[in-house]
Amino acid sequence: MSEHSPRRRRFALVAALLAALPLAAAAQADAQQLLSASDAIRNPERSFRATVTVTEFEKGAQVNSLTLLSFARMAEGGGQFATLMRFTQPPRDAGKVMLKNGADLWFYDPSTKAAVRISPQQRLIGQAANGDVVTVNFARDYQARLAGEETITDGERKTRASQKLELRPSGDGAVYAAIELWIDAASKAPIKARFFADSGRLLKTAYYRKFQRQLGADRPTETVIIDGVDTQSVTLVRLSDYAVRDLPAAWYQKEFLPRFNAE
Repeated sequence: MSEHSPRRRRFALVAALLAALPLAAAAQADAQQLLSASDAIRNPERSFRATVTVTEFEKGAQVNSLTLLSFARMAEGGGQFATLMRFTQPPRDAGKVMLKNGADLWFYDPSTKAAVRISPQQRLIGQAANGDVVTVNFARDYQARLAGEETITDGERKTRASQKLELRPSGDGAVYAAIELWIDAASKAPIKARFFADSGRLLKTAYYRKFQRQLGADRPTETVIIDGVDTQSVTLVRLSDYAVRDLPAAWYQKEFLPRFNAE
């Protein structure tokens, strides 16, 4: 058989593809581990309570604000959180409750005494969707691919060496069709993310900033979310008052929502 025969070339191509498979698998594993490391910085590894304040700005002026108490519990099977959120401000929303458990997101209004299923993509306030304020580990809902190394400007206008990940949904729990995530090359802390719709349209850009020591790690306590079209439309999500809490599994059921009133 000639050295340059079609059969020999096919054999060489197949051999090259087979040799590349372990390298691709290793790269995939490395990217997923990097994503998990970033998740561990955003979120504690045990059940916790925090105050979430969401403030909407238009052209630099505050136009709306919302405060919730968040109770996040590692879901059965691990890897992802179940989250209960009770609205405390403004007064007209006080007592309302939102529950995220698995792929289900429920909203309970005490005035109607009804729990209704809602969409994680639906806006809560400003550029913050319902799925943006519940506690989420990206590594559970997305597959990561390492897209390279970049030097970027973070949310506090500092230059950071970063690794860029491209995330694609791995199951029904993913809120977005795609995410680009930049992670600090040294600390593995999240720096910046861009969120995309099914059409490929940029929905918003988020910057993680104001890192503080909370529950054993330096975590971002602010996320700045900028509209993908109108950059004058900005939403600030602040987390404060972190505390470890033992949270009963019985709380995280739709039927429990009318009775939920934890502080």
